[in-house]
Amino acid sequence: MSQSREGQVNMNAIKNVLKNNYRNSELDEFLKEELKDAGFGGADIQKSPLGTRLTLYVTRPGLVIGRKGSGIRDLTSKLEVKFGLSNPQISVVEVDVPELNPKIMCNRLAQLIERGTAFRRAALWTVNTVKNAGALGVEVTISGKLRSERAHFEKHSAGIIPKSGNMADKVVREGIANVLTKMGIMGIRLKIAIKDATPPEFELLSMHKEHATNDNEIDAKVVDKSSSTQEEETTGKNKPKEILENTGEINK
Repeated sequence: MSQSREGQVNMNAIKNVLKNNYRNSELDEFLKEELKDAGFGGADIQKSPLGTRLTLYVTRPGLVIGRKGSGIRDLTSKLEVKFGLSNPQISVVEVDVPELNPKIMCNRLAQLIERGTAFRRAALWTVNTVKNAGALGVEVTISGKLRSERAHFEKHSAGIIPKSGNMADKVVREGIANVLTKMGIMGIRLKIAIKDATPPEFELLSMHKEHATNDNEIDAKVVDKSSSTQEEETTGKNKPKEILENTGEINK
């Protein structure tokens, strides 16, 4: 009996976790469509005894808040009706560097393709923009009916993208978007490796080379200073001798 009760408790816990994850994914999809114009970059959901706290990361917080808080009130009422959230408390945070947020850049890439920009040109623009913003690496994968009726995919990347292990879990951020075109649905997956998220025990080869070159430059400067001081000392010792020799010649 005890084993059966433990099994039922475990199954209930698993069902609750799956239910929460499914609801969070639905909520994320709803916020992505609702806040598309505001540059939605993700949301943090926290439950508390007082209610549910949502932190929204956007590029244009003024569109979310609205005039005199009307946007926040409308969004709160929609969340209460559609998802049954009790007393949702919404806070809006502006993203400092939107080029390093994969969800924002993935939505921008999707909007470019929707407007008629060639997918390869839009992907290369995204790669260059993210890399110039200071990312460790970036990878864009576009799949679907790109050029013909047969579906295939193209991948564009730059820099370093860890693929597996603890390093990939800590450094890599991922964003996914779908675009409906005349040929059909096109899927976009964007991965960004954040340089600041690298653990302290991991040292990049480029950073090691920069430190080595800086150390070599400092050593070269020290050697130049020491050689110049030695030359000054030798010239200072030789000058009085020349003066004495000259004076001796004059006295003769």
